[in-house]
Amino acid sequence: MDGFDIRHPSFGGYILGNAPLEELASGFRWIEGPVWMGDWNCLLFQDLPRDRTMRWSEAEGLSVWRSPSNYANGQARDRQGRLVACSHRGRCITRTGYDGGVETLADRHDGRRLNAPNDIAVKSDGSIWFTDPLYGLLNDYEGGRQQSEQRPAVYRLDPHSLELAVVADDFDGPNGLAFSPDETRLYIAETGDQSRPHPKQYIRVFDVAADGRTLSGGDIFHKVEPGYSDGFKVDEDGNLWSSAADGVHCISPQGKLLGKILVPYTVSNLAFGDRHTSRLFIGGSHTLYSIFLNRRAAARSMP
Repeated sequence: MDGFDIRHPSFGGYILGNAPLEELASGFRWIEGPVWMGDWNCLLFQDLPRDRTMRWSEAEGLSVWRSPSNYANGQARDRQGRLVACSHRGRCITRTGYDGGVETLADRHDGRRLNAPNDIAVKSDGSIWFTDPLYGLLNDYEGGRQQSEQRPAVYRLDPHSLELAVVADDFDGPNGLAFSPDETRLYIAETGDQSRPHPKQYIRVFDVAADGRTLSGGDIFHKVEPGYSDGFKVDEDGNLWSSAADGVHCISPQGKLLGKILVPYTVSNLAFGDRHTSRLFIGGSHTLYSIFLNRRAAARSMP
């Protein structure tokens, strides 16, 4: 089937023969942080190097939602439906309230500033988990050069006390992250130290303890090729839909490649959305795409 690379028969049941890849909008510099706003019936995403958050809807098309965005990157909704986001320039996690006001939830750990929070996920208990690599500090294109005060790490933010705790710090460059549908696993992309000739580039999987606060394990789950996994989302069956250099890769809970949606440009990140959460929105470098699938988002991932 044109536009797809089917590696396992099950993937053939996930795609729809009359639902092609659609181009929704273009002309951006680098798309990041897509999140579906179901009550608004729209997608928010970052035009990161232009320092702005964009809004797209089927009815109204494209508009600028927030500018400047403080070089926001990953976004998610908390259990109350508020928008939580990572900021490269602000080196923090923010939350947008119902009135549109923005508050900082976390910007320091042990008295030192965070690096450049990159991607974010909200667990069903309300806790906020995010990655904090160095990427947003390294150049002026995505936030502005600044000095790091922390080693790269993954954090958990308590929704009530706002206590910030390191849950993993054995990464060179933690990036995208997502929970399995039952939240017993946390997948985290390792995109490595880009200054090295051969950086680590793979997805790791951690077991989430019964207390919902700590991780163990961290084995390599899957290596995306070509390119690497920048961001991913999990569907109702626990499959990962991951960004890659040639499109979107669908990976089983066992770590096996099931198939690919081929995209003309390098994919940065993606999000499930629309009425039944069965439409996949895809950031292909400077172009926003979407495709309808015979799969829905993991129920826990949608507030």
